[in-house]
Amino acid sequence: MRLRTLCLLVTIAGFSTLTVGSTHGFDFSTLEKGVHERTLKNGLKVLVMERHDAPVASFATWANVGSVDDPKGYTGLAHMFEHMAFKGTTTLGTKDINRELKAIKIEDSLFMLLRSERNKGRFTDSTKVQALNARYDSAREASYQHVIPNEFGNVVEREGGVGLNAFTSNDQTAYFFSLPSNKVELWMAMESERFLNPVFREMYKERDVVAEERRMRTESNPIGRLIEEFLGLAFKSHPYGVPGVGHMSDIQYYSRAEADVFFKKYYSPSNLIVCVVGDVQPEQVFKLAEKYWERIPYRPAPERIASVEPPQLGERRMELEDPSQPVYVAGWHIPEGTHPDRAAIDAMLDYLGSGRTSLLYKNLIKEKKAAIQIGALSGFPGDKYPTMSLVYAFPSKGKTNQECEKEIFAEVEKLRNTLLTEKEVGEIKARAKASFINELDNNQGLGLQLATFQQIWGDWRELFHQLDRINAVTAEDIQRVAKEYFTKNNRVVVMSNPSQS
Repeated sequence: MRLRTLCLLVTIAGFSTLTVGSTHGFDFSTLEKGVHERTLKNGLKVLVMERHDAPVASFATWANVGSVDDPKGYTGLAHMFEHMAFKGTTTLGTKDINRELKAIKIEDSLFMLLRSERNKGRFTDSTKVQALNARYDSAREASYQHVIPNEFGNVVEREGGVGLNAFTSNDQTAYFFSLPSNKVELWMAMESERFLNPVFREMYKERDVVAEERRMRTESNPIGRLIEEFLGLAFKSHPYGVPGVGHMSDIQYYSRAEADVFFKKYYSPSNLIVCVVGDVQPEQVFKLAEKYWERIPYRPAPERIASVEPPQLGERRMELEDPSQPVYVAGWHIPEGTHPDRAAIDAMLDYLGSGRTSLLYKNLIKEKKAAIQIGALSGFPGDKYPTMSLVYAFPSKGKTNQECEKEIFAEVEKLRNTLLTEKEVGEIKARAKASFINELDNNQGLGLQLATFQQIWGDWRELFHQLDRINAVTAEDIQRVAKEYFTKNNRVVVMSNPSQS
């Protein structure tokens, strides 16, 4: 499993240039005609795309829930549940489910007593905590004796499955892997079972894994620390400002009871999308979906988050001291991914800071050697709600964040005051189209993209109109969005300077 957003953050330094390929001859009409859909009685949306090139199929379960939906006081719970979904069911992953559930009940009761005592603050009785800890540790080990570790993954591997993985982003959680195409029923049975009869076994052990993940990717990582501060500064009202992995105190606080409440709210069939892409027959897939997935009763899908980030009244800025190389990040608030301006904003950021032909690369790296790496991206940390664009820089030895900032703002100002040429706009479009098409070159990529557009746009067909949105962008559009969104008052700056001590 991987936390998609955090992985992006800690690998920013390795941001790579997109390879531009030919977009001619890519027949979207054929792809679109190959997609079949059905909504089951319990509200589950099933999408199937036939591709008979090889006897394999890729499967994805897409949940319309992400870190942005974490309850207050339980940040990181969406990510935690992603881990829990691999722990098996009442029939998979256990030596004796009745004995295991009894042991889990004892484990939970002791943890709740321990949690209650710890939560008393300065009135906590340390002697009582020590005694409870010993009993709790013993109960944990007792419950683990009934577990068959990693049985879900082991079954998938034995049956020829590959690519078993998942991710939690701010906007969604996805589970996916591929199997031989004659194993469709196996996938239907196993995948539906883990959302019908889940057992959150080994939860407290896995919670320790998530806590270590936070230490590694945020608390011990200069970029992770900086990005967490950046998002907290950028979002005052909207939960995009809350770290997706969760705050450490929350990670150590939540229990199986909170995980169960979260699961019942967000993992209803009406809040899920199932995608199957590969060597399959749609009607057979739909029949199997009805057989297995309709066992899960209907529950209403939760509402969207109502919080709206208010407009900034002025630039927000923070400087951190950190015993590491200097790092610079500037961001501007932009609309959600479905907004009509997003294609132009994405085009502007591509021209500004994506790849070796971008303005910032040529200016800061090639000519002035002020930075060793630089980049720009949009839709951070998500796209479901109004979000951020981002420009980052790693100053060269002997150079400073302030020197990089001066050049970055100068290039942004050029885009606000100068129209790009027809040739430049054409090159931007070519890169965008190549990048988009590259994401559709395999079954898994197609499945994940179909699910993305079904969730964010409400209709998977919007996937096949993405090139139209790219083609419609003009030089005037790029200049207009630069003037509207890339202003000082709409800007957030966070930089990490080497410690002086």
